[in-house]
Amino acid sequence: MTEETRKILLEKANTLPLCPGVYIMRDRNGKVIYVGKSRKLKNRVSQYFQNSEKNAKTDRMVSLVHNFDYYLCDNEMEALSLENTLIKQYTPKYNIRLKDAKSYPYIKLTNEEYPRLVFTRRRDADKAKYFGPFSGSGTAYSLIELLRRTLKLPSCSRSFPRDIGKERPCIYYQMNRCSGLCTGKVTAEEHRETMRHAADLLSGKSAQVKRDLEAQMYAYAEEERYEAAARCRDTIAALAAIGEKQKVVASPDAEQDVIALYSDEICSCVSVFYIRAGVLQDKADFLYGADSILEPEDMTTFLCEHYKNREYVPPRILLSFPMDEEDTAMLSEYLSQTSGHKISVKTPERGTLRTLCEMVEKNAADQAKLYKIHTERNEGTLARLAALLCLETYPTRIEAYDISNLGTEHLTAGMIVCKEGKFSKADYRTFRIRTVTGSTDDYASMREALARRLEHLEDAEGSFSELPDLILLDGGKGHVSVVRELLAEKGILIPVFGMVKDDYHKTRALCTETEEISIAREHEIYSLIYRIQEEVHRYTVGRMEQAKRKTVKTSVLTRIPGIGPAKAKKLLAAFGGMGALRKASEAEIAAVSGISVRDAEAVWKDLHAEKTTRKGKAENEI
Repeated sequence: MTEETRKILLEKANTLPLCPGVYIMRDRNGKVIYVGKSRKLKNRVSQYFQNSEKNAKTDRMVSLVHNFDYYLCDNEMEALSLENTLIKQYTPKYNIRLKDAKSYPYIKLTNEEYPRLVFTRRRDADKAKYFGPFSGSGTAYSLIELLRRTLKLPSCSRSFPRDIGKERPCIYYQMNRCSGLCTGKVTAEEHRETMRHAADLLSGKSAQVKRDLEAQMYAYAEEERYEAAARCRDTIAALAAIGEKQKVVASPDAEQDVIALYSDEICSCVSVFYIRAGVLQDKADFLYGADSILEPEDMTTFLCEHYKNREYVPPRILLSFPMDEEDTAMLSEYLSQTSGHKISVKTPERGTLRTLCEMVEKNAADQAKLYKIHTERNEGTLARLAALLCLETYPTRIEAYDISNLGTEHLTAGMIVCKEGKFSKADYRTFRIRTVTGSTDDYASMREALARRLEHLEDAEGSFSELPDLILLDGGKGHVSVVRELLAEKGILIPVFGMVKDDYHKTRALCTETEEISIAREHEIYSLIYRIQEEVHRYTVGRMEQAKRKTVKTSVLTRIPGIGPAKAKKLLAAFGGMGALRKASEAEIAAVSGISVRDAEAVWKDLHAEKTTRKGKAENEI
């Protein structure tokens, strides 16, 4: 930004009113690079263009500003909502952004006669209850397993009530690790009550669950239902054992989240500890690099977006950092409105709550330290890679490609992306090869995949609009030659190298069309290339096998007279797979929308004929 531009923008900012609003910073090309809000637009926006001391991140953003727009709002709540909307719309470079809620793991309590706990990354409008999101899939799976062991929930694939009494109980029932729904001794109401306990435990209400179980146990004992009373007794004991193992960080009735912020010129970290019934149930760390501006005044936006994705918001949120009183009040009001109950947001200054905040603060600082160590290591490796390959630019974005197939079928090209030395799985893509048929021409397949990928460089938004700094191919000199020829035709300059394997299918070197570049003595570079080559191979083979499984499953059904691909998909979707479909009765099959009684009879007869006449063939096909 020139001094003249700064003065022009300052004059414009000084004309703004002293009222709530949202401002949008744009660069020379008109692209939105930052969105912010303020209760007093004039004061906030003018600060950016004054010759006052600001932090390095803000200085970098301001240096790129060429113009700004603004929206006036009636109140701060409206400004907060509009800011969130605009950040989602423009995805500005310098705003922090939470990961898309679709990718977060949840625990789903299904809405069925016999409810189940399942892991999912989708929230559907299906009247089920969702708990989370959780910081990672491992946390969600461990909670499901913990609840299964504690409440003796079935972990088998049997469908209830359909399979009650049809088969003998499994070994988990004999080991007293399952209540045995399949035996018929547990009623649907008893199971639903158990699942209500599971829901309460996921919400952190363990004390309430214990009280309810004790009351139930005595009631069952009076009714002389001793097996049911014993199940309650065992569950109470299991809950007590869990409590002894968990990390207690607050009083038993504490329901609160503790949030800490660490920020310096290199990175920022927000740490959140989720405390339920005084126990640390889960924690999440949100790390942002040098380009993301994250200060206490930005935290209202972060927290509103964070809690919008969560099923449950505790009545108390503790902050380790000070916030303006008006921001704190606004945040409390906003969260109270969206959650349906009163939420208190405060920054403790002393006592046990302050100690708790300091513990989370230390965690944020430690996570930031680890982030910086990994970042410095990755930057050093990428710099050495750039020098080794004589690249003109630092390879911030690396794209790697591989081809996989099953004979001449299911030709699949996989693309993975490595940003700043880290895999960016949200940017992975799959290409089903269309032009190569009846052969396994790797070169033609690779050319098609890259041609289709490059078509999207002109997209206004999205990952494909970003030009890669380096393209790596899981192949040799021939693959490199084909792709370089394609790039030359399109007038695009991107360095391309092949990842060569040795006779033992291990990474050996990088190659051009004419020579090999040894990486054996460059340990960090070798490690990076090896990880990239293994990852692109894993991803591509996985997507090819996924396509194969879909085709094979569908083809098993489409051989049945009257069953085409559409009906086959309906049956597999309705029952969740061939295993459940084989166990279904003719009436259950006929109940599927679009399946006639005649179709159901044909399907049932064909699938059960496999057991005797085509058993070996069927096992190979599935």
